[in-house]
Amino acid sequence: MPYEIPPRERPKDDNGYFEQLTKAVFRAGFSWKVIRDKWPNFQRAFDGFDIEKVARYEAQDVDRLLADEGIVRNGRKIEATIHNANVIQQLIAKHGSFYHYLRSLDGLDYAARRKDLRRRFRHLGPTGIFVFLHCVDENVPSWDERNI
Repeated sequence: MPYEIPPRERPKDDNGYFEQLTKAVFRAGFSWKVIRDKWPNFQRAFDGFDIEKVARYEAQDVDRLLADEGIVRNGRKIEATIHNANVIQQLIAKHGSFYHYLRSLDGLDYAARRKDLRRRFRHLGPTGIFVFLHCVDENVPSWDERNI
């Protein structure tokens, strides 16, 4: 297996789901060790992954994050994080929580769940979706079957 899959743990709240989703976005294409080592800086830079705060970020916040040497300064991933916070807000408004949104996908097979997540969220590919779902303790296929 090319990646060391992190342990499974259901987040305690919606902000925890948002943090894990963001971690999956930033891991893509980068050394997972680099992301892990910089993660405390990400937590600080993104206001503890408070969905409400990040969803309100504006151009000056993007500039601040692009200048922050403590995080990976990838503009597309930073903008995806802000977009994704807004999507999570909408899902919470509709389903009551991000966890309940995920429960709304329970009747779907893995390929359909992956497609739904990929359609909604930016900068989240097949491996990122697999790792995100694994990390938040959702059912996923084996590593070798994840792209089916």
